[in-house]
Amino acid sequence: MMGPMNPAPAATTVLQHVLDATAGLEVADALVIESLAYSALLSGRAFGSWRESRPRRTIAAATQDPVLVRREGNGLHVTLNRPERRNAFSSAVREGLLDALAVASADPAVRRVVLDGAGPAFCSGGDLDEFGTAADPVAAHLLRVERSAGLAVHRLRDRVFPVLHGGCVGAGLEVPAFADHVVARADATFRLPELSMGLIPGAGGTVSIPRRIGRERFTRLATTGETIDAATALSWGLVDEVVP
Repeated sequence: MMGPMNPAPAATTVLQHVLDATAGLEVADALVIESLAYSALLSGRAFGSWRESRPRRTIAAATQDPVLVRREGNGLHVTLNRPERRNAFSSAVREGLLDALAVASADPAVRRVVLDGAGPAFCSGGDLDEFGTAADPVAAHLLRVERSAGLAVHRLRDRVFPVLHGGCVGAGLEVPAFADHVVARADATFRLPELSMGLIPGAGGTVSIPRRIGRERFTRLATTGETIDAATALSWGLVDEVVP
């Protein structure tokens, strides 16, 4: 496990406010609160310092489909497909995943959606080269709410079956946690690093994860940034099954 981080105090306080405000809300409403708080923190000093400390890289155009979808009888197999970036959750990945889930939503004959990732990790979290690049924070908030992959998984939660492996960081944990049954391979590890950037989980994690493992354990994950293994995740209820 990783040692404790020193998260930004403001982000830690905002996280507690979000958890207080969303505890009794429907998922869609809770995600709006999370996004508003996330937007505010993007304008904060702590995130600004983190952003300045990292050289910006040009976001390269995709050379392959960022999400692969294939029909398998009455199911879909959906694969995050940026292995060279450990399937970082870019806007292109988000849109590809949403398009795949829209197929299942529109076709009741699709009874099972298996969600996995290509390469060494399921998903390394949000694409850091896209963090803080939106010119209009209001438009970015509206987009997060209207194009929420977490909400899409929640609405299909009894038909989406994530199979997680390797590193599952940030959005790579937050989004699949909305499903009813999450499978982890034995090599899977889980981490929430956002507070070290002056942010809070912003892909639905303040909603999906506490409702799986409780507020206390979620707060521990978010504030320490520690990495937990598949066995611990299973014992906590963060995942529902561990396979070789």
